[in-house]
Amino acid sequence: MTDSRRDAAHTRAGDVERSLERSLERSLGVRSLAASILNITVGGGIFLAPAIVAAGLGAAAWLAYIVCAVAFGLIVLCFAEAGSRVKLTGGPYAYVGTVFGPFIGYLSGVLLWVLGVVAHAAVANGFVNGINAFFPGSGAGAARAVMIVGVLGLFAFVNVRGVRKGARFIEVATVAKLLPLAVLVLAGAFFVTPSNLAWPGMPKIADLGRMSIVLVFAFAGVESALAPSGEVKDPSRTVPRALGIAMVGITLLYVTVQLVAQGILGPGIAQHTDAPLAAAAERAFGPAGGLLLLVGASVSMFGYLSGMMLAMPRTLFAFARDGYLPRVLAHVNEKTHAPDAAIVAHAVAVSALAISGTFESLAILSNISALLLYLLCSAAAFELRRRDVREAGEPYRIPGGAAVPVLSICVILFLLSNATMAEMRSIGIVIAIAVALYFFRRTPAPAAT
Repeated sequence: MTDSRRDAAHTRAGDVERSLERSLERSLGVRSLAASILNITVGGGIFLAPAIVAAGLGAAAWLAYIVCAVAFGLIVLCFAEAGSRVKLTGGPYAYVGTVFGPFIGYLSGVLLWVLGVVAHAAVANGFVNGINAFFPGSGAGAARAVMIVGVLGLFAFVNVRGVRKGARFIEVATVAKLLPLAVLVLAGAFFVTPSNLAWPGMPKIADLGRMSIVLVFAFAGVESALAPSGEVKDPSRTVPRALGIAMVGITLLYVTVQLVAQGILGPGIAQHTDAPLAAAAERAFGPAGGLLLLVGASVSMFGYLSGMMLAMPRTLFAFARDGYLPRVLAHVNEKTHAPDAAIVAHAVAVSALAISGTFESLAILSNISALLLYLLCSAAAFELRRRDVREAGEPYRIPGGAAVPVLSICVILFLLSNATMAEMRSIGIVIAIAVALYFFRRTPAPAAT
């Protein structure tokens, strides 16, 4: 297929989007979008990662966060420019589809939704397990299923009432989840033993690379948070600023949490794989401190679930809008201006996956799905700049120009080179199924009216 035919096909889809999105409400500003990125990115992972990274790198563990932050800095710059040039709902799906046509855009959307739905289900199950620790028996059998459906149903209800309601809830949840981490960092710093953080020498590049890959999960989330891009006010200004605020905050938080927890526990942190931050807080502040961090982990996962319910249904909405899913999923509520059918469908899918427990066998797909999605988005940022696409007004231009997307692509390819054959086979199967469904089920997007 020629470029002109691909562009024409995508233009028709874009026309449909613009027709449908007249009903969507552009309510997300810098504060709301930055809170959404922070909320989705700072999930349950930071409550577990310090023990894993310390086991691999010892007192040099903080360096892996810096390496991962630099890599994600390149990726986020690509997202910032792409998001300032394309204002359609779907985030990465829209960015990639705009320049590479509907087929590659569709594949990026599949990667985005696979990554999102598996992570959403996994955290839903983790949240229930956390509640079970406080109320034994509540996370097993029928009670477990009821709790999963209840929590996800609550967030679906909040978001069906409108993007403003969902965004405000996320802002509150973000503050609530960051509070115990801030207490640990600020108060726990007085209990750090300096010798526990003595520099052990530069770690091996291979070890540093492996631990950086582990931290991809801790930094991932921006791709999901940008999915409701059709509801962002002034995207050319809002998206870059929100991304910058969120990523600087996330990096500072992660590095200081690692240093304080490891400074308190020393080499023993590697033994607390289930709850290293709770163990550090308990040693510093007593049982009440450990309880605070355990509650904080539950609150963090609770907030993550709310953020994903705001973001991920927009991918289903975008698929239905472009003719890849039943048209009913592109319905926009006339009163609340929310894609209500897509929200309900996503909640049902995540609930089923979380209840079945099969998400554990699919979790391996998340890492590779994220990296492949980042690869496509970095290439899209390069091409959007080359074509000078300006759908959202005057665009944000990456400092360093085209060199940044190229560097981002190189970093991602390096990370992908460390993937196992099992991971590549798994994602290959998903892509093959997606390709078959694309050609078998795709219906042309109707012309705009």
